[in-house]
Amino acid sequence: MPAAQIATPVSAPVKTANPLIERLRGIASPWTIGIVAVVVVCACIAVWLVAGRLPAGIVIGILIAAVAGVVFMGMFAFSAEADILGAEGFKASDIVRSLSEPAAVAAFDGHVLAVNTAWSDAGDGTKRLPQGEHAPALFVALREARAQGIGRALVRLGGFDYEMVVSRLGEDLVLVRAASQGVLGNGLMLKHENPPAVQDAAFLPNEPEPLKADLPEAIMDAFAEAAPFGAALVAGGDLFAARVTDFNTVFAALTEQAPDKLTGAVFGDLVTENSRAALAEKLATSKSGPFDISLNVKSERALQIYVSQVSGGYSLYLFDVSEQKKLEQTLVQSQKMQAIGQVAGGMAHDFNNLLTGFKFRNDQLLVNHPLGDPSYDDLNGIRQIIARAEDLVRNLLAFARKQTVKRVTLNVGEMVSEAEVLLRRLVREDVKLETAYGRNLPNVHVDKGQMEMVMMNLVVNARDAMRAQGGGKVNIRAASMTQDEAKDYGWPEAPAQGAALIEVSDTGPGIPPEILAQVFEPFFTTKPLGEGTGLGLSTVHGIVAQAGGHIQIVSPPGKGATFRIFLPVWIETEKELATPKAEVVKPVPKDLSGVGRILFVEDEQIVRGIAAHLLRQRGYEVLEAEDGEEALAIIEAENGRFDLLISDVIMPGMDGPSMLKLARPILGNVPVMFISGYAESEFSDLLEAEQNISFLPKPLDIKTLAERVKAQLAA
Repeated sequence: MPAAQIATPVSAPVKTANPLIERLRGIASPWTIGIVAVVVVCACIAVWLVAGRLPAGIVIGILIAAVAGVVFMGMFAFSAEADILGAEGFKASDIVRSLSEPAAVAAFDGHVLAVNTAWSDAGDGTKRLPQGEHAPALFVALREARAQGIGRALVRLGGFDYEMVVSRLGEDLVLVRAASQGVLGNGLMLKHENPPAVQDAAFLPNEPEPLKADLPEAIMDAFAEAAPFGAALVAGGDLFAARVTDFNTVFAALTEQAPDKLTGAVFGDLVTENSRAALAEKLATSKSGPFDISLNVKSERALQIYVSQVSGGYSLYLFDVSEQKKLEQTLVQSQKMQAIGQVAGGMAHDFNNLLTGFKFRNDQLLVNHPLGDPSYDDLNGIRQIIARAEDLVRNLLAFARKQTVKRVTLNVGEMVSEAEVLLRRLVREDVKLETAYGRNLPNVHVDKGQMEMVMMNLVVNARDAMRAQGGGKVNIRAASMTQDEAKDYGWPEAPAQGAALIEVSDTGPGIPPEILAQVFEPFFTTKPLGEGTGLGLSTVHGIVAQAGGHIQIVSPPGKGATFRIFLPVWIETEKELATPKAEVVKPVPKDLSGVGRILFVEDEQIVRGIAAHLLRQRGYEVLEAEDGEEALAIIEAENGRFDLLISDVIMPGMDGPSMLKLARPILGNVPVMFISGYAESEFSDLLEAEQNISFLPKPLDIKTLAERVKAQLAA
């Protein structure tokens, strides 16, 4: 909104809420009230001296005059908001109410005198300007407004970030206006943010000339001296050639300079070369900050600086934002790993379908070309390649935390002891493997195969890391920890029941600090081309996370690497202790043929076509559906006359569990077998009320599928 539309003319009379009070003020003043009061008192004294008494009418008149005097004196003694602002020649409420954006008139000490409705709706209070973490930026903007007429600051108001435009009004007041959220931090201005407009003479009736950009005096005030951030004054026209004249203790600590050496130092010498160029470019935008800056110091702090021009130099405010940057990087890394995990899980799901088709075809060819056939060796080689591909898919699913797991209760010491036999075969003669585990170690609820894979990956990585130095030693330690001990040792979210620790350390060169944060990323590897997939440590991270645990790396430079794996202690409930589950070993049927009517639902045509064909060869009647909607139509058309329903879980449109809920009234108690490349836990909550359900993970082979089908129909 242009300033001409919101300015109050100088000659315009100031309207008030009560015209009667204004007329009273026009005919009376404190002096006239005082003179009248003195005359009345003298007249009363004279009457009393002459007559010897005061008539009742005079006494009542004195009381009325006294009350009126008090009222009139109060009107002038206590100035309202309109009086304070009236001294400047305008009324704050008229200005802020004419603005559509949040706006307020305030004093330089931050006290708010008037606000508009938009400010009240956006802000949490109207007594003071926003405080807290945004106070430094607003402090700099107020100083700029006092000196130059206008200042800017990025401030949070009512949960949203605004670019506040602070404009000086007269000697003691400022107009604070919140710019649109869409222009945050880019230096752009809306039409109503034109600096000449806010300095229009209509806002400054007592000053015929525009505001002069008088710079504040170059002194360190008490606020800057005791501030918890760095503050300094530098003298000179060029910021990077200016010399430090005054500073507080925090500024000296952040620049890592002794106070005697810091006095007179050239500010540009404290800043790195790359940061100087970037800071000079940002200062050209006429903004005061915050700007990221890198100093020539040993510590790796993340610093931001505000620059405000003062008389003869610049006032600098330096802030340590290391914790904020660390949290931002952690969030970005977490989002990045989550996104990669989703991609990896989707890729593994599709790859599982392809592997199932390969396995079905290869198994059928192996039946037709048994041992002794010229094609057997080639087909067996294909089967081995498929097995390697299955390992890759398992790694991807483990990283994505969607791998099918079979958790059992294991003692940590026994688990390390059993894995030791396998691990010794992986290390060479120049690598010594040592294990340390005592008695009375806790139980954990994990997938045994996955935990063996974790220890195997860590030991192999340690072996390869020590190859260049001619060997070394790998230590595997198991221990029990309380919740407090686990927190102190590196697991801040340790559960109340405590944690079991598996620690794998080596005497190799360690992990460089610059890549320490990348080691768990998929496909990241420091090994030569062709020697590593980059999925080893990412798989370890996924397995530990899927088990509800935590993994930490400690790697001092040149002193090897230590991987700490924390797993929650497993405490069996009374129900589990009272009813132990004994594994029932079912005999594998030799004859895989059978009779029955099967509905096979699978969106991948390769899997569906081959599986249905192979089941038909074994005597089953198989109907096919490519999604949940088609399966429902077939079930309704056939009136639910099926002996078994086999369905994929994740399909375009309607998924398997949703389809089953709609089909169950028609199917009755027909057994259902779900097949999926994802873990059963990913969808088990969707089937809590269902009965007669089984699960078969992908990739499938025809033998396993035929065995499970026959077992389901026999049950």
